[in-house]
Amino acid sequence: MFRKLLINRAQTTLEYAILIGVVVAGLIAMQVYLKRGFQGKLKENTDTMGTQFSPGYTTSKYTTHNVTDSNEEVADGVTTTTINNQSTDRSGTENVEKFENEYWWK
Repeated sequence: MFRKLLINRAQTTLEYAILIGVVVAGLIAMQVYLKRGFQGKLKENTDTMGTQFSPGYTTSKYTTHNVTDSNEEVADGVTTTTINNQSTDRSGTENVEKFENEYWWK
């Protein structure tokens, strides 16, 4: 009787080890996609921060026009906002000096 109990424990331990191995292998395989998604989101957030420039050597003049069409509904103290259409237009100019002017070691 004890022999059968030991065999079942070993079988259960082996099943858990295989299950953990499969989960770890899946996470390792997904690592590339998770990294790519994280880097894409990071790039998107840095792009929304604005254009990077050297204030001493860059001159710019931009006009930004934002248009938003939205509906707001209040029911039972809860406000629901639905954005139907949203657009941003940016126009203007930017002048950047020579690359050598960006650094102090000339």
